[in-house]
Amino acid sequence: MEEKQNREQWGSKIGFILATAGSAVGLGNIWRFPYIAGVNGGAAFILIYIAAILLIGYPLMCTEVALGRRTQKNPVGAFASLSKGKSWRFVGGLIVLVAFFILSYYSVIGGWSLAYMTKSVIGGFKPTFNYEELFTGHISQVWEPIIWHGIFMILTIVIIESGVLNGIQKWSKILMPGLFILLLALAIRSMTLSGASEGIAFFLKPDFSKITFGTIQAAISQAFYSLSIGMGPLITYGSYLSKKDNIPDNVGWVAGADTTVAIIAGLAIFPAVFAMGYKPNAGAGLAFITLPAVFSQMAGGSFFGFIFFVLLSVAALTSAMSLLEVVVAWIIDEKGWNRRKASIGIGILVFIVGIPATLGYSVLSDVKFLGMDLLDTYDFITNNIVLPITGLFTAIFAAYIWKVEYAMEEINTPKGKITFGSFYRFLIMVIIPIAVCFIMIMNLIEKFGA
Repeated sequence: MEEKQNREQWGSKIGFILATAGSAVGLGNIWRFPYIAGVNGGAAFILIYIAAILLIGYPLMCTEVALGRRTQKNPVGAFASLSKGKSWRFVGGLIVLVAFFILSYYSVIGGWSLAYMTKSVIGGFKPTFNYEELFTGHISQVWEPIIWHGIFMILTIVIIESGVLNGIQKWSKILMPGLFILLLALAIRSMTLSGASEGIAFFLKPDFSKITFGTIQAAISQAFYSLSIGMGPLITYGSYLSKKDNIPDNVGWVAGADTTVAIIAGLAIFPAVFAMGYKPNAGAGLAFITLPAVFSQMAGGSFFGFIFFVLLSVAALTSAMSLLEVVVAWIIDEKGWNRRKASIGIGILVFIVGIPATLGYSVLSDVKFLGMDLLDTYDFITNNIVLPITGLFTAIFAAYIWKVEYAMEEINTPKGKITFGSFYRFLIMVIIPIAVCFIMIMNLIEKFGA
């Protein structure tokens, strides 16, 4: 197969690792993983989560990166070029589409993070505030959330428009170390609060009695979403990876960084939540209601609140960069647009599609789908239905269409410390398809009932 010779490539191995880790490390690591771990057995859940990464997440990550590097193309081009006349282009198209829609509502939440980062500087966090009313008041406005959604998208567009080296890699090298330093500082402060031990126990104390099929489902789902599987960044970023770089070793660093950030996030959040007498919860309620209230009770709370929302904004931005790049790479490769035109054009379209999600708490609050507001509808369809489908198709494609032998050859070239062999064959051909079908069915049963 003839490869494109003029395609941009990462300037270094660390550039790929930090950019790909930035894609993986997102809002789910900070506000979802710690809570899911806490209510599902703490350290017992974390062990299952690590097993899910090793047996499902990591092999699929390597497979997607290999697809990108082998073809030097976007997801649509990758599936089309390796399907040998079979019509598997649709899988790449579905991946690009899901990246587009995830970004459209992810940007809305990124805008909330930027808004709260500003609020922490202008007004600070005070004990007299009603933080539930503050958050509801913000998202129920019409124009303010749209403006912040637009600002977040502009930041994302500017980085992607600058290219792989001067945009994604450059900013990943700045943002990812910064994110880790801020998170570590927040964790140290949180764990040194009086009464923090109860929060540490909630998060890390192993309770194997809480392990159920639902726990296994939660672990696999979290690994799937957190590692950006099935949504395109791994294929796209893999297409910029040099043939001289070993895939399993590099991807191992990415998976390790993602898990480390999620664990440190739990140590940053729950000791403080319990120390101040608040109850843990997940999602937007944790980030925008509970934690601001916690910060209002802490010495130097406004400062640490600012750090947290900078952290949240950075995590959202690095993931948003990778999602926009998926769609931009497709437009550049398949439609011949230049990067500037593709970045701005797609970015504006993403912004427009995301507007209904911002209005789902105000003028469109009466619009419901299965009882969900518009943002939750976007999230449910993409994460619970489409992502498992794209992950399943990717595993089947690598195993039976591209052929597992060729996938292993690409993954193992050049040889590194980790080599994929017969165990990978068993995982990609049998275990992973079964596991992905399991989480998809369980997600639907959980939503619609048995």
